[in-house]
Amino acid sequence: MKKKHPEKTRGVVRKKYSEIAKGASSESIIPVSCCGEPLVPLDSLTTALGYSQEELASVPHGANMGLGCGNPLAIASLKKGETIVDLGSGGGFDCFLAAKQVGARGMVIGVDMTAEMVSKARKNATKGGYSNVEFRLGEIEHLPVADNTADVIISNCVINLSPEKLHVFRETFRILKPGGRLAITDVVASAPLPAEFQNDSTLLSACIAGAATIEELNNLLEEVGFIDIRILPLDKSRMFIKDWFPDLKVEDYVVSATIEATKPSQ
Repeated sequence: MKKKHPEKTRGVVRKKYSEIAKGASSESIIPVSCCGEPLVPLDSLTTALGYSQEELASVPHGANMGLGCGNPLAIASLKKGETIVDLGSGGGFDCFLAAKQVGARGMVIGVDMTAEMVSKARKNATKGGYSNVEFRLGEIEHLPVADNTADVIISNCVINLSPEKLHVFRETFRILKPGGRLAITDVVASAPLPAEFQNDSTLLSACIAGAATIEELNNLLEEVGFIDIRILPLDKSRMFIKDWFPDLKVEDYVVSATIEATKPSQ
């Protein structure tokens, strides 16, 4: 694989998701998912990722953009009063669901690198009357969040997009409180990616080319200092992954996974 400058890679991703934010409509059929480009019924896609119809109905219209590969809230075990940070918050879907779980005494901070996504999420927050949610523009490698802020960090199919995953995990470790935890769903590589996949900018912004293996992710998390690391591949996710790029059979190379880890209390 040809080494690319990290900022060039981020530029490709930023451009893609800026276009998605500007092109998102109120249609029930979404032309872009995280990650390929099939026409997919949005509600069907989201329930396949592990969300309920009640959750779909509870957020502002337009917040759900179908850009995930799982449901991080299903493993987050959020509690009233906690502070949550969402990496790559998009239209705010997971943030709004988390806000209901942490309640008025809690706080949810969404971070996204795309100004158009942040603007969209803020409008959605205003529509929904969320007083315990805020959205910040920033890169997940350089989080605009103070040290020891978050009880839980969530993320949905975003870290695979980063060309500097070690920086991302260092930042998550920094902003977590002692004893804080990661609850992430992401795409991981289950087999070596072909060179043509790795060098394809479309597959990069489609959450495939940048996927790391479970072993690589585990090593990065250990290097940063996390403990109680659990990375669980979700084989059933291949059922929807195969629709991302049917001609390429990407489901033979990547799978969705849950990623959990804890910052030591001491």
